[in-house]
Amino acid sequence: MSSDPGSREALQAIRALVQGELRAVDEAIRKGFHSAVPLVDQVAEHIIGGGGKRLRPLLVVLAGRACGSSESACIQAAAFIEFIHTATLLHDDVVDMSARRRGRDTANEIYGNQASVLVGDFVYSRAFQLMAASRSQRVIEIMADSTNLIAEGEVLQLVNARDPDTTEARYLEVIRRKTAQLFQAGAEVAAVLSGANTVLQRALADFGRHLGTAYQLIDDVLDYRSDPATRGKNLGDDLAEGKPTLPLIYALRHSRPEHAALIREVITNGGREGLDRIMATIESAGGLEYTARLAQTEAEQALAALAALPETPYREALAALVQFAVARKH
Repeated sequence: MSSDPGSREALQAIRALVQGELRAVDEAIRKGFHSAVPLVDQVAEHIIGGGGKRLRPLLVVLAGRACGSSESACIQAAAFIEFIHTATLLHDDVVDMSARRRGRDTANEIYGNQASVLVGDFVYSRAFQLMAASRSQRVIEIMADSTNLIAEGEVLQLVNARDPDTTEARYLEVIRRKTAQLFQAGAEVAAVLSGANTVLQRALADFGRHLGTAYQLIDDVLDYRSDPATRGKNLGDDLAEGKPTLPLIYALRHSRPEHAALIREVITNGGREGLDRIMATIESAGGLEYTARLAQTEAEQALAALAALPETPYREALAALVQFAVARKH
């Protein structure tokens, strides 16, 4: 593995272990996105062309192999997990009125909100077609429960938006539903399809939940401390949308009254006015360090969950994926 666990090279080294499976996942994704309706194909091609880390499919494939599955056992599951993720991104960009993602125009910016929502619905329903094809009642139960929790997380985030009184507990509940739940579902589904016992299924579900939480917390840090050109997003995007993420919530509680008043005003009204002062306040209050420490705690819990798995290169790769999640710079 790379000496820098958060580097692009480190992620490539992890992916190299299951390169053949990931190619098969990409083929399944392209095949699943295909539609007889040209506009669906156009939006889908735009999404596929946007790239992305594809961490969730990688997690599914690695988790399956760590449970002793064959190369082909989790290909379709990796695809439907990525479809659920893609559908939520399409809907998120409409809700947030986002114009850029991964350094490119969003689908709603190019094709309009109506097309983005409807194609998101298409991708979502295609995911359920693939789930049904697994012929596993347990897989369908996991995904039905997970997609419901994810939808609730989206609504909770909407409730928290522009509310400076959002607590840390309320915020963590959002990310555990909205982000971590899909990581959890992907790892657990992989264990089920691999024929793993219930102990391993539970261990991988715990692993996915903690990994997903750590990943989102680091995203919150990077919203105030990253290179926009590399990350494909502007600094302070969450702040501009009035989203009280953990660095802001912590800084609000641990700043001088005049600085706290500024944070409350910006959360309430959104926008980037005063961004430099807000960032300085978050830094001085220790908001980024606090969030990063919490991410590290979640990462340690994810690594602890891996102890239930047999020692294999795939378990080692899952551990490296945790290190990447918390050490990355974009």
